[in-house]
Amino acid sequence: MIMKRSEEITLQYFAFLEKHIQEVLSGAVPEFMELNEIAGQLAVSHKHLTDTVKKEKGKHPCYFYDEKIIHEAKIMIADSEQSIAEIARIFTYDPSNFSKFFKKMTGTTPGKFRKNYSSE
Repeated sequence: MIMKRSEEITLQYFAFLEKHIQEVLSGAVPEFMELNEIAGQLAVSHKHLTDTVKKEKGKHPCYFYDEKIIHEAKIMIADSEQSIAEIARIFTYDPSNFSKFFKKMTGTTPGKFRKNYSSE
């Protein structure tokens, strides 16, 4: 079966995100790339990447990027002894910005998330 180019770009985007986020978390890469930089890595324009992912998945590529970052952050908050500030720095965030981002995405603060998770 032949894959449509839009499906291929979308799959490449998700594969790139997976790898890129792991590289940032391992310290191999100093910070998260901007969406236009990711588009460049995939050899498509920023607009084309945005339009394609929106068409294929129904949401802006940044939504999925943030979702994956939050997913990884939740795992780290739940499973590690590191402080929220240390985790924020691993994710290349200033701790207060990280808390705001986390709360915006999850509806709860990282500290509350950890407390709720550990009491389960």
